[in-house]
Amino acid sequence: MELYCNNIPAMKPIEAQQRIRKLRATLERHNYLYYVANQPEISDRDYDRLYHELDALETAHPEFLTPDSPTRRVGGAPLAAFEQVRHRLPMMSLDNTYSRAELLNFHERLVRLLPGQAFTYIVEPKIDGVAIALRYEHGRLVTGSTRGDGAVGDNITANLRTIRSIPMALRGEGKPPAVLEVRGEVYMPRDGFMAINRAREEAGEEPFANPRNAAAGSLKLLDSRLVARRPLDVIIYATGELDGIFFDTHARLLAALKAFGFKIPGKFWTCRSMDEVLAALEELKNTRQSFPFEMDGGVIKVNERAFYEKLGATAKSPRWAVAFKYESERAETRLNAITLQVGRTGVLTPVAELEPVALAGSTINRATLHNADEVNRKDIRIGDHVYIEKAGEVIPAVVGVNTSARNGHERIFHMPDKCPICGEPVTQQEGEVAFRCENLQCPAQLKRWLRHFAARGAMDIEGLGEALVDQLVDANLVSDPADLYRLHRENVETLERMAAKSAQNLLDGIEASKQRDFWRVLFALGIRQVGAKMAQTLEQHYAGIEPLMQATPDELQQIRDMGPVAAKNIYDYFHTSRNCVLIRRLQDAGVTMTRAVGAAPKGGLLAGKVFVLTGALEHFSRDQAEQAIRALGGEVSSSVSKKTFRVVAGAEPGSKLDKARVLGVKVMNETEFTKLVHS
Repeated sequence: MELYCNNIPAMKPIEAQQRIRKLRATLERHNYLYYVANQPEISDRDYDRLYHELDALETAHPEFLTPDSPTRRVGGAPLAAFEQVRHRLPMMSLDNTYSRAELLNFHERLVRLLPGQAFTYIVEPKIDGVAIALRYEHGRLVTGSTRGDGAVGDNITANLRTIRSIPMALRGEGKPPAVLEVRGEVYMPRDGFMAINRAREEAGEEPFANPRNAAAGSLKLLDSRLVARRPLDVIIYATGELDGIFFDTHARLLAALKAFGFKIPGKFWTCRSMDEVLAALEELKNTRQSFPFEMDGGVIKVNERAFYEKLGATAKSPRWAVAFKYESERAETRLNAITLQVGRTGVLTPVAELEPVALAGSTINRATLHNADEVNRKDIRIGDHVYIEKAGEVIPAVVGVNTSARNGHERIFHMPDKCPICGEPVTQQEGEVAFRCENLQCPAQLKRWLRHFAARGAMDIEGLGEALVDQLVDANLVSDPADLYRLHRENVETLERMAAKSAQNLLDGIEASKQRDFWRVLFALGIRQVGAKMAQTLEQHYAGIEPLMQATPDELQQIRDMGPVAAKNIYDYFHTSRNCVLIRRLQDAGVTMTRAVGAAPKGGLLAGKVFVLTGALEHFSRDQAEQAIRALGGEVSSSVSKKTFRVVAGAEPGSKLDKARVLGVKVMNETEFTKLVHS
């Protein structure tokens, strides 16, 4: 197997085109083996080497770029809005059934419509995802869309291309069909859902309610680069328009879909009678946790596709298929109290303290109430008899109230004015659901804050990882970031797995952090909505902490990309007494609180000029290049637009170089960049 090497030889166009084709085919094969067949043949490192070779060749030969290249899966420039797609064949939804009697009625109706005809059924899992359609012409993916209203959906091709289990081109030998439109469900696997919610909570964002909402929200994003970061997957189980291909049974359709490279339902049953259908549904229910996706029932389809036209459809649903939805297991119990859980970002979450009750094989005594709006919407009161379900079969949740059991002694719940952990005021930002404790010294938030303060990109304190932060807080050695600068070696040596040398290394790292750039200090403070880019912008406008602390919201809003909410957050931060005390203590410890000498303010040589960096520079790290631009008053953006002054391109540049060429933005190499910043 050929692998990428750092020095790609110069190629004639025809040689490059042939190599590009070979690399694309190889990468798509490995995508299939990894994401669909679950049988990887090469390491991630070897895959990356092949990928980077292809990316470099496509950059050198943009005339050979195609939308179905594996390099296009990372997403492109944001869209202003989705275009509309009219489905050639309507995307219908299924009728739902909930009982054995309703299924028998479905069967008897089919028998009446197909007198004297023998037919069988296929039973599949009913995936709780987002319905999509993928259109392939002559084997190549051309369009991906949502169901929409069944007749017209959104064109989300760019977003769907980022899902690696969707083939860009159909697999298999022989001539592909002229048109193959397949349909299925995009879903977020359970483990991916839990991970993304943890990340959202750490960022102070409202977590997704369930995996389906997470998948739907992801596909609605106008920036496909953000979609590429979401853990989405897809199952294909049906077709739309077909030209040049025919399937006589649904079972053979599924086999063909698998051969074309699609993920199909991990298990399905062929049944000759309704008794077998019922047995299959029971087996499916008992094994539902073995599937990676959320599943709320089974789908029963007539296997023989020749009958579909004769059976027809109602206004919304085909008559040859039906969904059987499992009833969620539910229990009723008394809500004894509502307590509050303070998350690592200060968000207060109400929790139901319950009379213990058995549910889905476990005893439940606590359940989430999500937020205050949900408590009010469901009119949940302390002392109520409430209904409990396991959301996604994992998290117990209160889903309703038995109001007929009320006796008049129930109490309405109100969110507190003060944090139950630290006693500081609780706030709710306009337009937000969450109530939040703003005290970063609150014990519930302190550990996360210290990890952020010490992180690379902020104060970059070597050796201060999660485990050590936990120990420092638990031992009452640190109650805010300023306490880090008061640590002594004898304090640190007493901690677990810390010896004299490691303790000294930590203290050396803390000492070195005093000299970090001013913008890193601003970022490390954890001011809401002040990320690294905003901190760098603030450094350009303010020479030190004193003038920034005196800035008004109106003044702050004059800064480029500064909105009213961010301006208010900054103003409020510097007008809170405990934050002012912290800053004075950091100053007393010797932490840099002024812009470095030589770092140009807003009116520098490159003032008002926006740069974009792409590829690897030989003599600059990415941070060093950004600092050099900002030192001359310039700004650094992550995306190319008509406002971009220059794109600086190093080795192996990405799609930003292509965008610059399309928009006519000038590109400079590293030599030109070096001359500019050192002139």
